[in-house]
Amino acid sequence: MGWFVVAVALTAAAAAIAGFFRDPARISPDGDGIVVSPADGKVVAVPDASDADNRRLSIFLSPLDVHINRAPMNGRVADIRYQTGHFLAAYKGKASDENERNAVDLVDDAGTTLRIVQIAGFLARRIVCDVRRGDPLKRGERFGMIMFGSRVDLFLPRDATVEVQPGQRVRGGETIVARL
Repeated sequence: MGWFVVAVALTAAAAAIAGFFRDPARISPDGDGIVVSPADGKVVAVPDASDADNRRLSIFLSPLDVHINRAPMNGRVADIRYQTGHFLAAYKGKASDENERNAVDLVDDAGTTLRIVQIAGFLARRIVCDVRRGDPLKRGERFGMIMFGSRVDLFLPRDATVEVQPGQRVRGGETIVARL
């Protein structure tokens, strides 16, 4: 009986880990000016139209979400900046400023810049970024992942129209979150 319990526990753990590392195929919508979600998860903050300085759209990824990060638009990687930090719970607002993070600036042909910030959470202790400066990315293309529960912030231009609300669930590479 003891070995059976151990076998069941190990099987459940293996299934959970396999589920976490899943990488489903996604088809991004076509069209000019479309910005898709860089991650799967729940929208926890959207830019306030009255605050021109804060254009941050935040998505919380629970351990049950797909953790692959995807390009929100077509463009070229202009800059990448890694910052060490804490490992606060990723759903908290101050995690954006205090946690370990990696920022990727993506610039399209018209000169529009989006910043995608991968933020490690309490369980997430590893950020993977598979692109370098100068790399081209297509909308919905995979560029990295964050291990276990985490957060992704997307900084939009001031003139972007946000298409999502707090509490809404989004799918990386598919859900339209804004229009330029």
